[in-house]
Amino acid sequence: MTLAPPAPPVPPAVTVVGIGADGWAGLPDAARAALADAQVLIGGARQLALLPPACRGRRVPWPSPLRPAVPGLLAAHAGSRIAVLASGDPMFYGIGRALTEVLGPDGLRILPHPSSVSYACARIGWPVEDTETVTLVGRPAARLAAALHEGRRVLVLSADADTPALVAGLLRERGFGPSRLRVLEQLGGADETCLEGTADHWPHPPGDPLNIIAVECRRAPGAPRLGAVPGLPDEAYEHDGQLTKRHVRAATLGVLAPAPGELLWDIGGGSGSIAIEWMRSHPSCRAVTVERDPARAARIVRNADRLGVPALRVVTGRAPGDLAGLPAPDAVFIGGGLTAPGLLDACWDALGPGGRLVANTVTLESEALLAGAHRRHGGDLVRLAVAHAVPVGGFTGWRQAMPVTQWSVRKPSTSTEADSSAQEPAQDPGDNG
Repeated sequence: MTLAPPAPPVPPAVTVVGIGADGWAGLPDAARAALADAQVLIGGARQLALLPPACRGRRVPWPSPLRPAVPGLLAAHAGSRIAVLASGDPMFYGIGRALTEVLGPDGLRILPHPSSVSYACARIGWPVEDTETVTLVGRPAARLAAALHEGRRVLVLSADADTPALVAGLLRERGFGPSRLRVLEQLGGADETCLEGTADHWPHPPGDPLNIIAVECRRAPGAPRLGAVPGLPDEAYEHDGQLTKRHVRAATLGVLAPAPGELLWDIGGGSGSIAIEWMRSHPSCRAVTVERDPARAARIVRNADRLGVPALRVVTGRAPGDLAGLPAPDAVFIGGGLTAPGLLDACWDALGPGGRLVANTVTLESEALLAGAHRRHGGDLVRLAVAHAVPVGGFTGWRQAMPVTQWSVRKPSTSTEADSSAQEPAQDPGDNG
């Protein structure tokens, strides 16, 4: 008996085709065949206009806003062969992500085109792996600030023709006015051009909306230097004195141990420094800060914007009451309000297995609460003391800051671990009977 060969797999009903400014001429045969065979062609008006009459499928422009419309638009054309047009590489800040979330990776066939980043790096001779990319498409320009470091090369994906001037203005405001800018328009197309200047002296009016901005970061003389690790200078923040000071902040972030994609609750935000530096540690880190004072909450928003993490969520309210409904955290920092009834227990209960909790205080009342929590749950209880050299007459002496008591603990992953992490001593070592 001869077995029939297995049937070839049925291709997904949705094909995503990356296309560049060179249009149909720049597409390989597989992409052209998919577009010519499609019964429905979905894309931006500019992209659809690049297709020749040979592509006879029904042309459907994306509505605005785009992302919420994706499931309904796909459902409306279910049963048809669909081709979706995307700029460049669909999986690099493109529509491919939204489509994958709806259809799953097996529901799509993706035919990428070189991205604008690949084109830009090829034109100006930057290694892609050494170049940071920041997108401002549908995102606030302030997020670029976190990528600004002396000597770094950054590619900015533009939202429109006004983005280059917006970027130049932000660089000036953040102390990077001497940075060299190159705006590459219509990359890969017949009308490709490059405009050049510095952020301090950007002479060009708005040009083509299809552009990418290359930034060579140069810090202006006297501009503050903001590092890439926790412990930014205190003067980097607008504050009214409610600020976790630099050295304690660095120690606190060290035990909070942010990792990519994790969410922090920052209780008693003050000036927002802990949440801000948590988010600066990696672009995918997220944070919610809860601050009861409206003026301070507004100040946190300004600090987050200035320091490049405008996505920080600020809740004006009181803990623990206003913690209800927040997404579950991976870590919690309590910088204020420890004596609020039920706060410590609510934060502990919100953490999943392996979650971290860190609490700082300078008062004896709150310190007693932390000592009790340490007896129940284990962890580390430390006192942080910092002294600064100050003038004393014609000499120099030490001025001691208020010591900070810090409790840090990781929630056990198993009941066995929980039993072993919080054993009380049988006798107080200071009690000699």
